[in-house]
Amino acid sequence: MDILSATNAASTTTTSSSGSNASVLSSDFEVFLKMLTAQAEYQDPLEPIDSSEYAAQLAQFSMVEQQVTTNDLMEQMLQALGANDMSGAANWIGMDALVFGPAKFDGDPVTIAPNPPIAADEVSLIVTNAQGTEVQRIALPLGAEPYDWTGTKADGTAFAHGEYTFEIESKANGEILLTEPALTYSRITEARIENGSTLLVLDSGYMIAANNVTGLREGA
Repeated sequence: MDILSATNAASTTTTSSSGSNASVLSSDFEVFLKMLTAQAEYQDPLEPIDSSEYAAQLAQFSMVEQQVTTNDLMEQMLQALGANDMSGAANWIGMDALVFGPAKFDGDPVTIAPNPPIAADEVSLIVTNAQGTEVQRIALPLGAEPYDWTGTKADGTAFAHGEYTFEIESKANGEILLTEPALTYSRITEARIENGSTLLVLDSGYMIAANNVTGLREGA
């Protein structure tokens, strides 16, 4: 079993108990580093492992770590909301939900929440319109700081109002580590209870399950 497989296998156990996720993940990361060191120590000097492979393995572990953290956050949020608590769901109306998926651009900036892997040395925001055409590519700072997409073209004019999709492309040493949908903030306009599940309607027109929300903030 290679390092990535071992790491993913270990991470599977972290989803079974949210109370021990943090300690298990920390232990897994220590094991991962030991295995990575051993792999480097005992590699064939005539056929050394490419550095991009190390970067990709670190990127994958970073994604596992992010998912564990997200699972813990959502469990806490859903416990507070309650599966069938309409009054609780109503409190979310007017708030901005952090979700994967298209966002509506109406002239106001769209806040993107990138979270590139720690191994990345180059991060880009890819913007696609409702027709599936890439309309803009923007270099982002390394890190997880929110970025406001203003919908402004290179010539200073604004993009047409409508639905846009955002992706984060991460590279290391010129090689693409991963391209993944970006988290964006969308306004919650309605809450519903259907078949025992809490559903939220966004200003983009999309309806999502409450457990697909990874963050909330006060609406501007």
